Amino acid sequence: MGEHGGQSVLVIGVGNRDRGDDGAGPEVAAQLRSRGMNALDHGGDGLALIGLWEGYSAVVIVDAMISGAEPGTTRRFDAALEPLPREAFTVSSHAFGLAGAVETARALGRLPAAVIVYGIEGESFALGTSLSGPVKQACRRLAQDIPKETVCNRETSKRHVDGAEKGNGAAR
Repeated sequence: MGEHGGQSVLVIGVGNRDRGDDGAGPEVAAQLRSRGMNALDHGGDGLALIGLWEGYSAVVIVDAMISGAEPGTTRRFDAALEPLPREAFTVSSHAFGLAGAVETARALGRLPAAVIVYGIEGESFALGTSLSGPVKQACRRLAQDIPKETVCNRETSKRHVDGAEKGNGAAR
């Protein structure tokens, strides 16, 4: 896989800033861009996600989720190793969201070697609202943790991030 402007890692913040906590992904991406990281906002269309990560060896994706956990809870998934829990990533207004994109890319052989997904548990997804307090705090923490993520340092993606368990669904 090729590199883009000398960078082999892409961070994608998935979500809609006009739908409350659904804007968590774009908020984290904006904070990382301000620190010089290669980070993009994405509205959530799954098929377009596959095109965004084309040519990158590692991708870190941040999206809001609904799993029943406390608002602001952050979970880390290694999507290169195991499928994402579809039921947790149902916030998108698109019929074909993040979990579908990952599995389609896997089936087509277009999944990057490292795909780390961070889900931030949302509280409110009402149109025209801003991020809730717990999600704002989680976004700040995650924007500090992602640069420490091993894939961002071109190592193996199985390292602990600030004490978070490795593997799928480790809560923070």
